[in-house]
Amino acid sequence: MVGPAVGLWLFEHLSFQEIRVSVLPWLETFCDPVEIEKSGDLAFRVREPAALEVHTLTATGAGMFFLSEDECIPAEDEDYSAFSPPPVQGLVLAAGVSGRVNHTLLGHLALAFACRLNALIDFDGVLGYPTPRDQTREVADLDRARALVASLPGTVREVAYDTGGGDRWIRHVGDQEFLSAWLQHPHFHLVK
Repeated sequence: MVGPAVGLWLFEHLSFQEIRVSVLPWLETFCDPVEIEKSGDLAFRVREPAALEVHTLTATGAGMFFLSEDECIPAEDEDYSAFSPPPVQGLVLAAGVSGRVNHTLLGHLALAFACRLNALIDFDGVLGYPTPRDQTREVADLDRARALVASLPGTVREVAYDTGGGDRWIRHVGDQEFLSAWLQHPHFHLVK
């Protein structure tokens, strides 16, 4: 995948088979094709963005989207102290390609899936933070990112995790109200 991805955090465990069975008929109403890959993941292309309340763009230029199980959630290195209870399961919702159309559709897909599954959205990074990171501006950029997130309604938490080199970093996890507001923001984009 070269496009953006978000996580969906579930607080009640369902098998991925149960999730697929519950979302497949819904996806087929506005996506074509909808396929179950050999891995068991769902692959689909949005045919009618209006079904996601996206009336400002067409599906032209949109790539494939994928839904898979995130076997790393819950993770031992992540700080779930802001969540009671902590997540018990995760899904990954990803766009196969990047670009404004795919960021927008993925954001609206994430909101729709979060509503259907009563999930939180893991943005897989710090929203509003420049990518790639310029270490000389890190504190100022993080302050701006935090101010951006705080300016929108809804709830967002920072989740700390190990980066692999002994360092810790954070990513944003938000609720449906926050994602809905972020989708309307003039600088909306996902972390990619």
